[in-house]
Amino acid sequence: MLTIGEQIRKLRVDQGLPLRRLAAELDIDQSILSKIERGERKASREQIIQIARIFDVDEKELLIHYLSDRLLGDLKGEEWATDALKVAEKKIRYMSHNKNEE
Repeated sequence: MLTIGEQIRKLRVDQGLPLRRLAAELDIDQSILSKIERGERKASREQIIQIARIFDVDEKELLIHYLSDRLLGDLKGEEWATDALKVAEKKIRYMSHNKNEE
């Protein structure tokens, strides 16, 4: 399973887009993009949305991978990570349900 950075790199390489060109389209330095691809720096949500548009891929799918990497970063090495995710899922459903009732 690829990280979001690895997915970005794969999209870029598969479409033959040089690092410098994608960085220019994102309006960031190519060294920052390189670090994002290597997992040394996190992309912003807005950058992920831009990348989905640039490569004409499913924005939702790319955002899901982005969010899962963020969660993994916070939970990595935690003994109770799986249990915490289950509780978080219940809380998200509860909050979504209550929000819809307002």
